[in-house]
Amino acid sequence: MSKLYLVPTPIGNLKDITFRAIDVLKEVDLILAEDTRTSGKLLKHFEITTQMQSHHMHNEHKTVNHLIEKLKAGMTIAVISDAGTPAISDPGFLLVRACVENNIEVDCLPGATAFVPALVNSGLPNDKFVFEGFLPVKKGRQTRLLLLAEETRTIIFYESPHKLIKTLGHFCEYFGEDRLVSVSREITKLYEETIRGTAKEVLEHYTNKPPKGEIVIVVDGKK
Repeated sequence: MSKLYLVPTPIGNLKDITFRAIDVLKEVDLILAEDTRTSGKLLKHFEITTQMQSHHMHNEHKTVNHLIEKLKAGMTIAVISDAGTPAISDPGFLLVRACVENNIEVDCLPGATAFVPALVNSGLPNDKFVFEGFLPVKKGRQTRLLLLAEETRTIIFYESPHKLIKTLGHFCEYFGEDRLVSVSREITKLYEETIRGTAKEVLEHYTNKPPKGEIVIVVDGKK
């Protein structure tokens, strides 16, 4: 029976993949991978020999219809990203939406997602929160920050290391230097760390110690 699986992969520590995820990746007819080279290392580690096909932000618009035809023909397909849960700031949404529109079953497995441990680790309220992902690089950035300055729930962002200082500077400017911030870096990896403090304090820390690796920022809501 045709079905689309969204399968989370480890964000660092390979032990964070689930037994069910391994089983699904072994049993499906095709795996759609954001980067086949990166995913190839993971599949080799777990002795998964299923055929892979590239599926990333630059080609997903062009391949959706073809993939829907494969699913209608009875194939089972799994989607994986380089790390974490597909469709969370990664490819996956367009294909899921197309499956829903075509009454094709979709099954998203639970598993690794970077923002959940970062949120829980932050010490900031996690009963209500909003996930913003990556802020606009240029167009719309100021408008978004002005809107979020009034947000009362905890806010979660993804950011690249070379843009972190700029973003923290914007938090100081738009949210205020005293707004509490938590930056989690390299979650589940060897050099994992979480730096907590005011926006000004965290900015000073990373100005003196330039960051590396994958980054999640958690910001306290407006009081």
